[in-house]
Amino acid sequence: MSKSKVAKKKTPSASDKKQTAMKLVLSDTCAVCKTPCARGLRYWAAMKTPGAVGKGVPCILTRAYV
Repeated sequence: MSKSKVAKKKTPSASDKKQTAMKLVLSDTCAVCKTPCARGLRYWAAMKTPGAVGKGVPCILTRAYV
């Protein structure tokens, strides 16, 4: 008699999980957003102060799974 081989279940590794990518948006985009988020409003308020320098904030509305 031969033994039947049982396939092992593959556990998902860190590289197999879904990764999200979000676009960086500037304060002018946050100002006209139809669904403002707390992060965007906080960034927009910070950029309204004179002399503020910003590089953008990740927008959750532009989330894409890679």
